[in-house]
Amino acid sequence: MNVLGIVLCLIFVSFLYNGPAYGDVNNPKTNPENITVTSELMPRLTQETGTQVTVITAHDIEITQRRDLSTLLAHTPGLNMVRTGGPGGTGSIFMRGLNANEVKLRLDGMDINDPSGPAGAFDTAQFLTDGLARVEILRGPQSGLYGADAMGGVIDMKTQKGRGSLKTGLRIEGGTYSTANQMAYLSGQLEKFHYFIELSHNHVGRYQAVPRYYRQKIESKIATNRNDNRTANLRFDYDMLENLTFTLTSHLTQADYDFEADQSLPPDYVSVPTSLRNENNLNQAIIRGETKLVLFHGAFEQYAGLGYVTYRRRDRTAGQADIAFNRGDRLKADWRGLTHLGQNASFLVGYDHIKERLIRPARYQTVTDAGYGQLEGNWRDIFYGAANIRFDQNSRYGHYVTWRVAPAIKVPHTGLTLKASGGTGFHGPSLNQLFVSYPDFNSFANPNLKAEKLIGFDAGFEEHLLKDRFVFGADYYENHVHNLINYAYVPSMKAYSYLNVARAKTHGMEAYFTAKFLSSLQWQSSYSYVIARDLEEHAMLARRPKHKITSSLIWTPIKDLTIVPSVLYVSSWHDIDRYNFKKIRSEGYVTLDLSAQYNLTKQAQLFIRADNMANERYENPAGYSQPSRSFYGGVTIGL
Repeated sequence: MNVLGIVLCLIFVSFLYNGPAYGDVNNPKTNPENITVTSELMPRLTQETGTQVTVITAHDIEITQRRDLSTLLAHTPGLNMVRTGGPGGTGSIFMRGLNANEVKLRLDGMDINDPSGPAGAFDTAQFLTDGLARVEILRGPQSGLYGADAMGGVIDMKTQKGRGSLKTGLRIEGGTYSTANQMAYLSGQLEKFHYFIELSHNHVGRYQAVPRYYRQKIESKIATNRNDNRTANLRFDYDMLENLTFTLTSHLTQADYDFEADQSLPPDYVSVPTSLRNENNLNQAIIRGETKLVLFHGAFEQYAGLGYVTYRRRDRTAGQADIAFNRGDRLKADWRGLTHLGQNASFLVGYDHIKERLIRPARYQTVTDAGYGQLEGNWRDIFYGAANIRFDQNSRYGHYVTWRVAPAIKVPHTGLTLKASGGTGFHGPSLNQLFVSYPDFNSFANPNLKAEKLIGFDAGFEEHLLKDRFVFGADYYENHVHNLINYAYVPSMKAYSYLNVARAKTHGMEAYFTAKFLSSLQWQSSYSYVIARDLEEHAMLARRPKHKITSSLIWTPIKDLTIVPSVLYVSSWHDIDRYNFKKIRSEGYVTLDLSAQYNLTKQAQLFIRADNMANERYENPAGYSQPSRSFYGGVTIGL
């Protein structure tokens, strides 16, 4: 059956099972997961945008008990999460087969990718989920609005806002691997002043990241890993006037991660794990203030923001007296204005000024000035569309023009939406890649690197049946990348360096399904398929599994009890062996998790969680053992 036949069948089924109403989907208060704020920089029903977007709410985070960003995103369609060991290990996000540094992360409107890192990617290792109100994952090139680093997509996070009377709470959790976590919060509203303060401490000790089969080859003792994370989230809002508000947010992290030290010895320099530990210390601050002014009875909205992010890392290698310092920061000033052209259209313009600095181990900086515009509208609540264009002028990479179009068609009285989007993106090499070499490790910078460029598209559908009791959809995507930056061995140099791959291509599909059988039972499932190939070397790109399946049930058998079992399947992928650096094919894996919470009273809640219940032994990436069967539990008390 061809594509047209499939679409006609969907429309026919929709007429049989749907009425003209969409249930509660038009009520953002009862269905916040159906609202996207970031796809077009304004609130929009997900059915009314061509962008493929996943929304994770604070409630989703609470019932699944996923305490850090790595474990939260692992169950999201289109993403592959890689973490070097347990909590605290370096976490990388591969979206739709593209590199981790081609995904932009934002917190409360501030770009938070690491300017001091070797590739400029965001490391999810020490980012906790406590205090988050929502996470939106936009898949596909988003540079038309968000500029550099948004080739694969954007992950946008929002901090919770204080509302209503004073609320305080405390959570205590313990479990496997000497886990000892604590969280406390204070939230509320004093007339025009809103406040939210949240403090977290997560501790994990005695975690073994070296696979068992390799430990058996080593006669000596191998060190275990431990991690201590202290995070504070603060948000203050002040409604100065009816049409004028000010918001200040801050995310502060101090973390200490100790992990087993690998020793490489000549002549072949094969790595061997030891009983010693390397030490990594991180200090991170993300601060942003934003003012919103509404004029002309809501016809014109403008936002002015100022944000700052700084990373300070201190690394001590076991057996060495010297300490390696990495430090970088980013200052961003931005403005955008949104004009509502009647009830069915709007026009957005904006300006960004971004200054990034690498302070240690060397001093370099880059400045970007960018302007963008977007036209959005709908015709008779049937055809929806958004088109944007952006111009970036960078002090080192030159200027780039990027664009994106995202139409959607809602077939009347069917619940069926046909979606599509297409756009371009770019990603400039990091200051570290351009200028910082590490001769002791036979690794050298490449000042001749060019910016990566991408053009991509996707097309699919989303179907709502029986007043949103059944929702399913699928899409096909394709990305073509030029000048892709890879880290590889260069025979002519007899060393490792960064190179521009002439061409690369990723393509695949994503499908998802949600069923609300009863008010007490909901099923969610997704499937992702990706092929990512280096067209120059005719080889598959590393760490991109071809298949990924997620599935979970949300079951409330009685009023105060919620049980969430979930399954994650990841197929095999190409990788590099941690110890001898040879190309290998890693085995896939299946994990089964279970979380449950019970409300003892309105102020007290018990919870338990079991991760990897089948005790699957797996590595992701190769050479880094992931947590085996583990159990956690605790209590949350509202004061």
